[in-house]
Amino acid sequence: MDIFLLVIVLVAGVATGISLLTIRGRRVAAPVDQTQQIVELVLALAGEKLADHAAAVDQQAHLRGVTIDQQVATMTSELTRVGDLVTTLQRDRALQHGEITARLTETARQSHDLGETTQSLRQALASPKSRGQWGERMADDVLRAAGLVEGVNYRRQKAVPGGSIPDVTFLLPGDRVLHMDVKFPIDNYVRSIEAESPAEADVATASFLRDVRQRIKEVTTRAYIDPETTLDEVLLFIPNESVYSFIHQHDPGMIDKALAQRVVLCSPFTLFAVLAVIRQSTDQHQIARTGDEILECLTGFTTQWSNFSDQLDMVAKRFDSAQKAFDDLAGTRRRALQRKVDAVDELRTRRGLPDRIEPATESDDLKSNTAHAVLKSVGTA
Repeated sequence: MDIFLLVIVLVAGVATGISLLTIRGRRVAAPVDQTQQIVELVLALAGEKLADHAAAVDQQAHLRGVTIDQQVATMTSELTRVGDLVTTLQRDRALQHGEITARLTETARQSHDLGETTQSLRQALASPKSRGQWGERMADDVLRAAGLVEGVNYRRQKAVPGGSIPDVTFLLPGDRVLHMDVKFPIDNYVRSIEAESPAEADVATASFLRDVRQRIKEVTTRAYIDPETTLDEVLLFIPNESVYSFIHQHDPGMIDKALAQRVVLCSPFTLFAVLAVIRQSTDQHQIARTGDEILECLTGFTTQWSNFSDQLDMVAKRFDSAQKAFDDLAGTRRRALQRKVDAVDELRTRRGLPDRIEPATESDDLKSNTAHAVLKSVGTA
């Protein structure tokens, strides 16, 4: 842009000079050749500047082209990488979408199955008998989790002297028992949960709490507490933690009122704690009984050990006597007999008798008998 301005200025200057020469031509007559030379010089200078500027512009254009090519290559690489990244993201999104769709389908199926199961359970618990069986099953699970064994730690539905039949009777140390009832009313609780308006919920809740109080009263009139054979309390099992929390939430004093009547309300968790205490006490009692039996056995063992020690001492004394007799026989008596044997050997040697006497024959016997008869006759004479 500067070169163009310079050319314009030069041309303008030349034109101005020519004009001045023309104006002053009246007084000074400038040669036409000098003017032509000036114009040609200006044009030559302008041409050189234009050529230099064009070369510079070409060089800048070339550098800019190289820079632009590099930038285009870089942008192409980046666009390729971004395209690959977008393709990967789209593929991952498609996979995640497929997984989410599969999970949603599985969740919908499980929700449907859960709904059917809930409906089946609701229908199954519609009758009091079914609810009782369900409560007994929950109690069985808690008893099994606590490690209690039927027939050893508890028994089922055995009548008490008053004629009532508790669901479970726990066997305690000292020939004591603890009774528990499992059946529990939950009809109005379900109505309270399923109520469509607060008013209906309040009515159902009041009815449910009234049923609970009535159930507590029934338990206290069934002769489950006997000062001679039972503890001073009876257990009332509530087979659901939500129901237990519902009672405590809407009537916090219900549990205290039940305790005042010697009735302990137990949810599955609290029943497990009670059974853990019962089992611990039973185990401690068994350990104490076992310890007494061990002490009794040790006492008997001490007596037998004393008898055994006395008999062992007696046998040891007898062995000592036998040892002394054996030493006497092997020592003194043997030496005395050996002296006699040595004397016989000395006499035999001195008389010239043989060391070994041959067995007597029949002729020797005849000779001996004859000699004996002669000696006898001589003696008689």
